[in-house]
Amino acid sequence: MSQIEIAQIIEQIKQEISVDASGRGKASIRATARLAGVDATGLVRSLKTAVDNSGSKLVEKLIRKGFEGVEILDWSQSGIPDVAVAAILHYYGYEAGKRCSLQAKLACEAFESAGVRAWMQDITGWTKPAAPAETAMTQIQLLAAIAKHLAEQEQRLLEQQQQQTEVLARLKAVEIEQDRFNTPCGHKYSIVGFATLQGLEISVKEASAKGRRASALCRKQNIEIERIHDPRFGRVGLYPESVLIEVFCANQN
Repeated sequence: MSQIEIAQIIEQIKQEISVDASGRGKASIRATARLAGVDATGLVRSLKTAVDNSGSKLVEKLIRKGFEGVEILDWSQSGIPDVAVAAILHYYGYEAGKRCSLQAKLACEAFESAGVRAWMQDITGWTKPAAPAETAMTQIQLLAAIAKHLAEQEQRLLEQQQQQTEVLARLKAVEIEQDRFNTPCGHKYSIVGFATLQGLEISVKEASAKGRRASALCRKQNIEIERIHDPRFGRVGLYPESVLIEVFCANQN
């Protein structure tokens, strides 16, 4: 879940948001549940406990916010007030225990700068009457700018990650080519290692003979012979690929 996905959800539910003449917003239960990342049926079930002797923890939070039980019960028909939507998102973001959702937290983060009411006013096109000379950024414009900035920031991060992957791939290709350039005689192998690479079977006696031949060619060409430890043969020489090709081809002829 990301801020980009939150923006997509907002676009999908904006038809279920309304704002009255005074600027107060409401959202349907379905829209509120979508924002919070919870099941709408479960949200309805929780709100219905508002008139029970023992209400849900969500209802208790809403009542502490000043809402009446009968009023909460009516939200399934009339819509949930913007202030209550903010409280519900905060509950499912931080207070619902195992039912907390990352989506509710992200929605809270997206709205906390300007408020849910300003967001509802913005997506429904409601504007507060303003004097012609008023040029300061409104809360609605601020919310839109913040949401756009969050989405653009996440998109830039994804593009940077893609570019980094491409750069690493190019660097790897350059390293391989540089390694090949720095070893014009080819990579170095032991006699047995080169035979295995070519799919050839070789005896210890044959390997010893080819090793002597390869050593002689290296000395003749002033090529330094590397020595490594081999668990089967002790210390063995590493010879350039070009030398090994000559040794193996000579034996075949």
